[in-house]
Amino acid sequence: MILRLLDIFFALIGLVLGFPLLLLVYTMGLFDTGAPLFRQERVGRHQKPFTLVKFRTMRVGTASVASHLADAQTITPLGQFLRRTKLDELPQLWNVLWGDMSLVGPRPGLFNQQELLEARQAQGVYQARPGITGLAQVSGIDMSTPQLLAETDAHMLAHLTVSSYFKYIVQTVLGGGRGDAVGR
Repeated sequence: MILRLLDIFFALIGLVLGFPLLLLVYTMGLFDTGAPLFRQERVGRHQKPFTLVKFRTMRVGTASVASHLADAQTITPLGQFLRRTKLDELPQLWNVLWGDMSLVGPRPGLFNQQELLEARQAQGVYQARPGITGLAQVSGIDMSTPQLLAETDAHMLAHLTVSSYFKYIVQTVLGGGRGDAVGR
């Protein structure tokens, strides 16, 4: 309950204080791809679908696959910058506010990632809200290693405290982790 209250508080603060930056990135995205927001159905808590919102980093029409399976050539120059700085994640603060996500939790996967779905189900990962960041992200573990990712997510959830919640957020803000690898 405390972590959910922290999620709401920080999502509200982030959206209010970050509004000028959100507006700037949105406007730049209009010139970059013509459609600055990216919406995609993801696997949520209890394996229920929800619509994740991010800033678009790939050209419109790119196949809906895990990042490690995507063609690196589809990433726009603005998209490269947004991914490197993790600014593409900012609109997910709306998902946090709506209750679909937490600031800290397992990154939400796609329904077509069968191996990851099964591994996370076996580890009980879907009992928690998915998150913007977590132990796997700051450790450089991405969706290309589904079993390791599921085990890392389960470990994080079993040991998640208010202290580790803040630790993962700070590590992410300071550039911890590489984010999902993009295929070639």
